[in-house]
Amino acid sequence: MGVTVGADGLARPAWASTHDDLREYYDTEWGMPVRDERGVFERLALEGFQSGLSWATILRRREGFRAAFAGFEVETVAAFGPEDVERLLQDTGIIRHRGKIEATISNARATVAMRGQDGPGTTVADLVWSHRPERTPVPRSAAEVPTTSPESVALAAELKRRGFRFVGPTTMFALMEALGVVDTHLLGSHRRGTSGIWAEDGTPAAESHIPS
Repeated sequence: MGVTVGADGLARPAWASTHDDLREYYDTEWGMPVRDERGVFERLALEGFQSGLSWATILRRREGFRAAFAGFEVETVAAFGPEDVERLLQDTGIIRHRGKIEATISNARATVAMRGQDGPGTTVADLVWSHRPERTPVPRSAAEVPTTSPESVALAAELKRRGFRFVGPTTMFALMEALGVVDTHLLGSHRRGTSGIWAEDGTPAAESHIPS
């Protein structure tokens, strides 16, 4: 299935055409570049919570997640202890999954630990963006959108090596899509090639300043 043209005349994939909140997310956020540590950590956490669930389920609890995890401020989450885990397991505003909650806290600690490991000022955001491919997919239908890539496999392995959890290749590819590291907007979508990172034909956009 290719794009669907909505009542507003804009073409979107089927997943982004069913509900207003998904349309808003697709139109304004999904695939737009996120380069800061806190922003990448938030999306890393949310993608981990999505594992086995729909994105709509996570999106509709996003404000609950932000409240529960202190706005995803890395140092604050890294300092969470057992009592916070128990508190979060009672929080109906999030997905109450002990393994995913504990992984989010562990990943915050790993995020803090890796600061500067690869040079002054480097963060998990730099690591994720260092796995940007030379070209991005050019799908015409949902069936042509990949779920993993060599880069997502490599990113997952590197994050696991650094102590991160719930960071498998499929989850990392979804993260890369959400952050704009890859562009899997369908050809014909009104969002294809609008990130400033990727041109419509899958090559890097001329104005892109993201380092290779």
